[in-house]
Amino acid sequence: MKSIEIDDLYFEPFIEYDQIKKRIRLIGIDLNVKYEGKHPVFVGVLNGCFMFMADLMKQVHVPCEMSFVKLASYNGTDQGGISELIGVGMDLRGRDVIIVEDIVDTGNSLKHTMEALEAMGVNSISVCTLLLKPTCLNHQFDNIMYVGFEIEKEFVVGYGLDYNGQCRNLPDIYRQVIK
Repeated sequence: MKSIEIDDLYFEPFIEYDQIKKRIRLIGIDLNVKYEGKHPVFVGVLNGCFMFMADLMKQVHVPCEMSFVKLASYNGTDQGGISELIGVGMDLRGRDVIIVEDIVDTGNSLKHTMEALEAMGVNSISVCTLLLKPTCLNHQFDNIMYVGFEIEKEFVVGYGLDYNGQCRNLPDIYRQVIK
């Protein structure tokens, strides 16, 4: 892994794909145990979750379903403009739902997603996130059950995370360095 530059911002290697895969394997084991016999629905929040969700689902061996949602009016890091959850595409009443996120930082979008799913009458909601920034949270959550990595307040790209639409395709995660 080597450092990268995007639009005059510099990023250094942070979490290698091999580490990510190992952590996802462990999360998959936990999910298989907890959801045995329950037929959960995994709801991935686009766009950032796509790589994490794809690798995670390869480790989940219990019968389950998947759906993807998008937050309308979500704009960059300004999470004040969230208006609605779009794309669920199935009846979730009475279902056990696992929200799959790439990163939870302030928790504003997660709170909105959870409220929208609760309004649909789900049985339970658990959260599975690749990255969690605990020091950035604006809300208290007791159902973030599966966390790949806790990180500090830093700007990261790669493995689904982007900067101005770039770098989602990188297999590793990089963090910004100030030069």
